[in-house]
Amino acid sequence: MRNKVQIITYADRLGEGTIASLTDVLRTRFSGVYEGVHILPFFTPFDGADAGFDPVDHTSVDPRLGSWDDVTELSRTHDIMVDTIVNHMSWKSRQFQDVMRQGESSPYAPMFLTMSSVFPEGATEADLAGIYRPRPGLPFTHYQWGGVTRLVWTTFTPQQVDIDTDCEKGWAYLVSILDRLSASHVRYIRLDAVGYGAKQAKTSCFMTPKTFALISRIKQEARLRGLETLIEVHSYYRKQMEIASKVDRVYDFALPPLILHALFTGRIDALDRWVRIRPVNAVTVLDTHDGIGVIDIGSDQLDRSMHGLISDDDVDALIEAIHRNTHGESLAATGGAASNLDLYQINSTYYSALGCDDQRYLAARAVQFFVPGVPQVYYVGALAGANDMELLRRTNNGRDINRHCYSTAQIDENLCRPVVRSLNALCRLRNALDAFDGEFSFSRDDGSLIFQWKGKTSRARLAFNPRAALEDVEGGSRSMVSLHWRDSAGDHHTDDLLNDPPVVAD
Repeated sequence: MRNKVQIITYADRLGEGTIASLTDVLRTRFSGVYEGVHILPFFTPFDGADAGFDPVDHTSVDPRLGSWDDVTELSRTHDIMVDTIVNHMSWKSRQFQDVMRQGESSPYAPMFLTMSSVFPEGATEADLAGIYRPRPGLPFTHYQWGGVTRLVWTTFTPQQVDIDTDCEKGWAYLVSILDRLSASHVRYIRLDAVGYGAKQAKTSCFMTPKTFALISRIKQEARLRGLETLIEVHSYYRKQMEIASKVDRVYDFALPPLILHALFTGRIDALDRWVRIRPVNAVTVLDTHDGIGVIDIGSDQLDRSMHGLISDDDVDALIEAIHRNTHGESLAATGGAASNLDLYQINSTYYSALGCDDQRYLAARAVQFFVPGVPQVYYVGALAGANDMELLRRTNNGRDINRHCYSTAQIDENLCRPVVRSLNALCRLRNALDAFDGEFSFSRDDGSLIFQWKGKTSRARLAFNPRAALEDVEGGSRSMVSLHWRDSAGDHHTDDLLNDPPVVAD
């Protein structure tokens, strides 16, 4: 994976609603800023029960968004990442609809999991209680199966029916997706929900040895097609480290809440520790299309004796701080509110979680860009977007608070804001300096974390002092970051990313 800043976005929410429009926006408004793009599901349909993560046909582009030719055209200028939804497909798919009509007579019947296919000898209360699930209740939905009611496995929503990746039909389906993506010059795939993709009786059915075997098998097939894999799993931090040792790339989901924790408290111990032990084959994020995860830094959900990167009390305090900073907006979109079922994620934009404070936001982005890994910026974060309460009220979907639709005119308006201009300057610096492909060093000095990179022709150094945000000094608060870099034009320095953004030599 090229070590350049990426953007992650929906095809219909950044521009005029098509892949072609998104391509134009990236090539013009964000030229030199984002050199890779993760396009969130654009399959048929892109606006189903779970915003495209419930494909009826994973191998076709929704014609309302464009075609595979549009994807190929975008690949001429940007490295493209696309989701491979491993765990499930839509109940409206032709395969599952055939099963509903014909039952066991359907050739696709083995492709879908039921309670009895995983527990052929029945399940005890302990068996069912031990199934790990991101949402309340049991992972089963009543469906007609050729005139007989069956309990079909549905890990996420009732509309998303789980695939048996062990059976021939299920595996052939996954391989057909890889073939389609490779043919359209996609370079990277994200294995969505793969942690739940291998079911086995008497286990949690989440990140088991069988899961790792599935990941390895998919990774092998992907490499044969020139595709690199990224794993998306929210879990206890030590499990994340174990996952990282077995895959190409893994998300660093612990980083976003740890930076918030540092900025809210002025304490750097937890972030300091994480930077020293975290996997470096990571894609770093602050925000995604989902919420801000807290499960990644707390104690293990299945064994509370396994302590987190911060205490559970500190996790609770972090959540309350976000709710205060958003004036209750995140509370209205999280947990049991607003049809939200992901109880371990806080629904808010990252910018709003920081109280729409430009300086804190840029400090957080600077840390993200200096931590080893490939940085990825969510499209709402790319425009320093605040919570969209109007969209939340319209849909009553908690995640929509962080899924604003930006027209081209709105993009242009936001590009004039100092915070967005400064973020774009940070991205260009991160892309331009070969230091970030070089040697990394990390240290601590009097309440600050020091990140340093040294390349063949450039150097970069970031000092991060979150305590400064909490200290009043004459003329205002002290700077949270101090950035130094050296390029072909000489030495440069700024303590004010908002009003004195970095400029790199051409």
